[in-house]
Amino acid sequence: MIELVRVGKVFSGKRQVKALEDVDLSIARGEMVSIVGPSGSGKSTLLNLIGGLDTPTSGQIQIDGSRLSGLPDDDLTRMRRDKIGFIFQFHNLFESLTAIENVQLALDLHSYSTREKRDRAAEILTKLGLEQRLHYKPSSLSGGQKQRVAVARALVNKPRIILADEPTAALDKESGRIVVSLLQEHARAAATIILVTHDNRILDVADRIVTLIDG
Repeated sequence: MIELVRVGKVFSGKRQVKALEDVDLSIARGEMVSIVGPSGSGKSTLLNLIGGLDTPTSGQIQIDGSRLSGLPDDDLTRMRRDKIGFIFQFHNLFESLTAIENVQLALDLHSYSTREKRDRAAEILTKLGLEQRLHYKPSSLSGGQKQRVAVARALVNKPRIILADEPTAALDKESGRIVVSLLQEHARAAATIILVTHDNRILDVADRIVTLIDG
């Protein structure tokens, strides 16, 4: 499902920073892979490259048979929209929208009726224990609640690939357990899941743990 061949990433500024160097990684369809490593080892950069949010300086990345470097911008946008669910470490919610509206955004470009979008968004938010917060805006939610909204938005469209950066970091024990259970449910439905995490609850259920050190 995902193939990286000698992938490197260098950030240029006042000085060059080599974030990744000659990374080879193959991830099968339906596999749940946890990426671990010390701070600054390149974990988030790796997720961004796999998701097409950034481009490698060297090497090739292939997603579901398509080489990212050869995709026109429109095709890359469609791939991110249709195949990939992102769970960002810092939520990235729209402050002007309610919880349910933030989740519905992931469905807006698909041919669902307004009612279907609302029902699907409400269903997954309820699974995450947010049935009493559907119409609250992010400013009225706790950090853990915002994180659960971000998880719901990433999963509501049932993407084939889920990329998650510390998805349970802000969650209490019970909320974290629910999120881990939902991720396992998607993996059983043949979704490929890559997580940057230090959470033993996820490490315990991952199919494989990949350690990244100094890129």
